[in-house]
Amino acid sequence: MIFNPVYSYWALGASTVFLTVIGLVMVFSSSTAKLVGTNQSIWATLARQGVFAVLGYAAFVAVQVVKPSIIEKNSRYFLGIAIGLQALTLSGLGSSAGGNAGWIVVGPLRFQPAEILKFALCIWLPAALLNMKKANRTPLKGIKQVIPYLGPALIFVLALGLVILGKDVGTAMIVVIIGVSAFFVAGFPVRYMTIAGSFFAFLFFMIFIRGSANRWARIQATYGGCSTREAAQSKAICFQALHGDYALATGGITGVGLGNSREKSYLPAQDNDYIFAIIGEEIGFIGALVVIVLIMVMAWSLINLSMRHQDMYMQMVLLCFGVWFAAQSFINIFVVLGVLPVMGLPLPFISSGGSALIMCLAGAGVCFKMAREQEDVRASRGRG
Repeated sequence: MIFNPVYSYWALGASTVFLTVIGLVMVFSSSTAKLVGTNQSIWATLARQGVFAVLGYAAFVAVQVVKPSIIEKNSRYFLGIAIGLQALTLSGLGSSAGGNAGWIVVGPLRFQPAEILKFALCIWLPAALLNMKKANRTPLKGIKQVIPYLGPALIFVLALGLVILGKDVGTAMIVVIIGVSAFFVAGFPVRYMTIAGSFFAFLFFMIFIRGSANRWARIQATYGGCSTREAAQSKAICFQALHGDYALATGGITGVGLGNSREKSYLPAQDNDYIFAIIGEEIGFIGALVVIVLIMVMAWSLINLSMRHQDMYMQMVLLCFGVWFAAQSFINIFVVLGVLPVMGLPLPFISSGGSALIMCLAGAGVCFKMAREQEDVRASRGRG
């Protein structure tokens, strides 16, 4: 049953809805503490997130009437727009949050182009790599095997470089994971991918991790500096991780109940990057496990549909989105659990924030549309 693409199709739709609903509930519950004592209603964050959810589902529905071939042909234009917007974050229109210059502010409008960029890469990389393979059918040997990939690789590196220049390490990791997945499936030689990856990873580490006092301190804190309660309480950099641990420990099996979290009054980003800690506190291990299972169901559904799709472009798109959603979800969860240092990545479909939710739902819509084109799914819908 788990290998049946028809079940994966419906599981994809169901997991998308359930994760979004859980997100709306938890955004409301986790955000009330920071709104008390302000001039805003305690419903303000929920109302804003509800608008984003409606816009996201509007995009989800709109994609259903667009042919995958149109998405493929126009993906380069979408990527061009995304790269242009990402470049603007480094201009006067850019705004910083949490040390990352990854936002654009125009009047009351504030959004994160990197979310659009991740979506664009998921639909463009498969198209570019498949077109490259069609244009280069002559077998090559040795280092010459890399030459046909240089065009897509250079554009990908440009997109990645803009994210890195904005100092958004978490998003850069997700972009790399999407890119590596796409190039690997397209047949990029593993040997040269490993060599190039190791070289650039070393440069990235030395310049943007070891060369940044704040990021290096986060790593040291995660893997030693916050290892004891006494040490953690004495260091400001451990504050977020410490209260995340308190939240998870307080929740136990069934949680303290919706709205009853104490740690949401202390945790920074309690409705965003650290919302999983509030989930663990308010609805306990069971609630946290439900979220993890839903993420795994979504990821497996996309991978299974990818493996059983007859169209290579749609195979790769489904895989790219599956890798994006799964990797970002588990990196976020591992940060909250203290396995990874704080990176500022939201939990897909659940954390507050318009850019992330709208683009995740738009991405899920693309996947749902392409899943409908899988032959078994199409046949089952025809019978229905």
